[in-house]
Amino acid sequence: MEVGIARRRQISNRADLAEAGTLCVCGRLHEMAITPRQKGATTAKRHHAPARVEFLDRIEPFFAGKDVIGGPLLLATLAALLFTNSPLRENYERFWDTQLHFGFGQRSVSHSLAEWIDDALLPLFFIIIGADVKRELLRGALSQWRTAIFPLAGAIGGMLVPVFFFWLIARDSDAITGWGTVIAMDTAFGLALIGLFATRLPDGVRALFLAFAAIDDIGGLLVIASAYSDTIYLDGLVIAAAGFAAIYLLRHLGWGANIPYILLALMLWVGILRSGIHTTIAGVLLGFLVPVYPRLSRKEFANNLQDEVDEFQDAHRLATGEAQNNEDDRSENKAQERLGYLHEMTGATHATGERVITLLSPWISYFVLPLFALSNVRVHVSPDLIEDSLHSALAPAILIGLCLGKPLGFFSFSWIATRLGFARLPDDVRWPMIAAIGALAGIGFTISLFISGLAFGDGRLQEIASLAIIVASALAGLTGYAALRVAARVST
Repeated sequence: MEVGIARRRQISNRADLAEAGTLCVCGRLHEMAITPRQKGATTAKRHHAPARVEFLDRIEPFFAGKDVIGGPLLLATLAALLFTNSPLRENYERFWDTQLHFGFGQRSVSHSLAEWIDDALLPLFFIIIGADVKRELLRGALSQWRTAIFPLAGAIGGMLVPVFFFWLIARDSDAITGWGTVIAMDTAFGLALIGLFATRLPDGVRALFLAFAAIDDIGGLLVIASAYSDTIYLDGLVIAAAGFAAIYLLRHLGWGANIPYILLALMLWVGILRSGIHTTIAGVLLGFLVPVYPRLSRKEFANNLQDEVDEFQDAHRLATGEAQNNEDDRSENKAQERLGYLHEMTGATHATGERVITLLSPWISYFVLPLFALSNVRVHVSPDLIEDSLHSALAPAILIGLCLGKPLGFFSFSWIATRLGFARLPDDVRWPMIAAIGALAGIGFTISLFISGLAFGDGRLQEIASLAIIVASALAGLTGYAALRVAARVST
């Protein structure tokens, strides 16, 4: 009896140590997105190729990490600019304008490849945005009201001030319809730049940037839904509402199978598509439906599964012949059964939202966003375009709105909220770091390009807007990088 108890305690201690070690190691590996063997190889390379390793360390945040990253998007943008300004331009654009038809009976839907990417693939990116917003509201930087007020106030300023500057410059021109281009920021590029200084800045900087980006994205989505959606059809809204309600009901009942959720998610997407509201809203709604808490806490896991571990060990000993028993097959089946049970219960300790983000992030980073850039960035750089941009109110409105309005609005509104006592700075975060976050907010890119397409369609204004967004994002990125260097020195 005492031997059994001692063995159980030994197993329990080993399990606790293993869990702690696994959490520590896995957390590091998730951040770095490399295996232990790769990490060891990288350490060795520092001895004989320090310059190469230093360079790889610099670019790693753009191509590796657990969040959506900006490196593939940047390369795709450069490739799109190259193709649209080469002799292959007509064939390249004709490819993305190729019509793709889907039909069933008398009903059919026809869109270009570029439109299908916007309507069918880009909502996957907004699922992550919706899940991130929900996580921040329930478990993250927005879960406590005073720390939540800080990015909320900054986000309100980061939307109102750029739009005000845009309106001042473009109010008497056709460009005024593009005011939504200065609303939202690009999370992927901002996170990548912050990642360059991850070891020199407090964790609160990244958390605050994510919180600000989450609220900012909500503003952008509301703008898309309200200002850039065509006629709304009620039957589509009914279909979408039915899909949303069914998913919510299944979640409430604790349904675990994935197939019903996937089918209902498609139903929600089809309903939003039919309604006339842009399908990115379907992505956000699905993100809000994703649970952010695990079905089984670690405490419950530790308390309830020790007997299962013991049964697996006993069955494994019998199956491997350690006890010289003739029932090896039955013991092997029992061991496999216990393993299946432990596997399922272990999965229940991982929040669905985290699994969804982990599953989708590589696809978003390396497939969806690069395809979006390849199909949507159509800037024919020429002396005529540059001249038209210089004489148009649209280009300066976007440049000033993103490069000046975003940082000024974020910094000033968050500072005022703090001075009035409504908000407070997160721990270890200083005002130079807030200025750096504000500068990074001027990188509009993905959502800005998307809104400009909704606002102007195809035409000269769209080309001017795309060029201005790219230039403004580049300037904001350089300014943000310089501000982060200053903030890092202040932190140390």
